[in-house]
Amino acid sequence: MAKNFIEELTWRGMIHDSMPGAEEHLQEKMRSAYVGIDPTADSLHIGHLVSIMMLRHFQRAGHRPVALLGGATGMIGDPSMKSTERNLLNEEELQHNQNAIKNQLSKFLNFDTEDQNSAILVNNYDWMKNFSFLEFIRDVGKHITVNYMMSKDSVKKRLTGDDAEGMSFTEFSYQLVQGYDFLHLYQNKEVTIQMGGSDQWGNITTGTEMIRRVASGKAYAVTCPLITKADGTKFGKTEGGNIWLDSERTSPYEFYQYWLNTTDEDAEKYIKIFTFLSKEEIEAVVAEHNEAPHLRTLQKKLAEIITITVHSEADLKIAIAASNILFGKSTEEDLKSLSVKDFLKVFEGIPQATLSRAELKEGLGIIDALSAKTGFLESNGAARRELKGNAISVNKSKVKEDLILTEEHLISDMFILLGRGKKTNYLIIVE
Repeated sequence: MAKNFIEELTWRGMIHDSMPGAEEHLQEKMRSAYVGIDPTADSLHIGHLVSIMMLRHFQRAGHRPVALLGGATGMIGDPSMKSTERNLLNEEELQHNQNAIKNQLSKFLNFDTEDQNSAILVNNYDWMKNFSFLEFIRDVGKHITVNYMMSKDSVKKRLTGDDAEGMSFTEFSYQLVQGYDFLHLYQNKEVTIQMGGSDQWGNITTGTEMIRRVASGKAYAVTCPLITKADGTKFGKTEGGNIWLDSERTSPYEFYQYWLNTTDEDAEKYIKIFTFLSKEEIEAVVAEHNEAPHLRTLQKKLAEIITITVHSEADLKIAIAASNILFGKSTEEDLKSLSVKDFLKVFEGIPQATLSRAELKEGLGIIDALSAKTGFLESNGAARRELKGNAISVNKSKVKEDLILTEEHLISDMFILLGRGKKTNYLIIVE
């Protein structure tokens, strides 16, 4: 094997628990492992990235990764680490979500190689849809006792918590369905390992137990820790919600900014988990960062690598250009490179005024634009002083007192950015 998978993930801080014998099992020959992915949205978010990175490391180590889209389990809802049931999706919604997720997974896993360890994508709906209820409880349910299912932490917490409302039979049966997935993949795809977050331990071990009882086989569980931020807040969340991999939901600029704004402590942890830099390379980046923390070398390296992985180098360049705009190191070309959505995101919170298109067609003097029409500067006199001092810019280019603003000055046919000095901006939106 190219690498010892467990050893590699251990130094990266990506192993929470693994069943005894799992490392030796992996050293014997090429193995197959799967991760279940919930398809309740048409995009993955960065909370999914840890288990996806586990699959990618697994493939890099010479093994075969299997991504299981939970078309069937997505119709039920996993009780693990949740206090209430989720909304259930119909088959059409799930199919749409699965197609979108497959495209995102292809950026991490190689599905097209002719090698034995080419990644496989499966959907548990394909083998669950033909089960009748009677067949399932007869052929699958009889192998796992209620006592065993009740002993799982995910079940006990739902039944005994302070605000417990109990749980439906639908959710109670979830671990049976997930356990059967593992058994099915064991019997049909030679899958002997299931990986996932530490909250999945109970569901995964139900599968290993089912394999032992039904097939007299040996299977293993490997889990990664649930990622947290140093300040205790939830990883992958902002005030606006999840950080999605889909550029329509979270733009590459916002995605880049999330990683760029991590703390030193978090960035040092994340660069091990979300990049493939070697131990030596990471130690070198950390050492360089510690010499001049204000330069945020660690965060920049992390943000650059993961933005390219999830999006592209072109998207990274736009994200960096957008970030530089806020610090005065940019040009009109940088402004023009932004989408309308990113433009508004970059300049979110700065003062703005709305003008009519008719005013621009007639031509608007820069002094009026700075004072009477916008209130950016307090008076015409103040506007003239700043212009004479070469302190005023339009779309990042310095201007003089005789400038007349027209439609030619519009960015994305709707914005004009006024600036005073390096850091004071004002946005004109033309309607």
